[in-house]
Amino acid sequence: MDRIAVFRSFISRSPSDPFPRYGLAMELKGLKRLEEAREEFVQILTEFPEYVPTYLMAGGTLVELGLRGEAADIYRKGIEVAARCGDQHARRELESALAEVTPA
Repeated sequence: MDRIAVFRSFISRSPSDPFPRYGLAMELKGLKRLEEAREEFVQILTEFPEYVPTYLMAGGTLVELGLRGEAADIYRKGIEVAARCGDQHARRELESALAEVTPA
């Protein structure tokens, strides 16, 4: 069974766990199936908006797709969520990513 199928199987068995869907999105991103990865990241952000790791990777996918403005929006939202969740490391990473996509 390929990795995508494995992740889809995990998702169907544990739909309330964001990690398998995140794994699927990352696998698709790694395979440069960026539109599919984007769709998975959007799904995670919709269903699990407090799952902080998603924001950095979703934003990076948008950057790869040439959608820097959308990436900046995702990074900003992620900064808010990371701060609310007390994840200062993620907040700093998101702030750095945001600085890379916004004009000085």
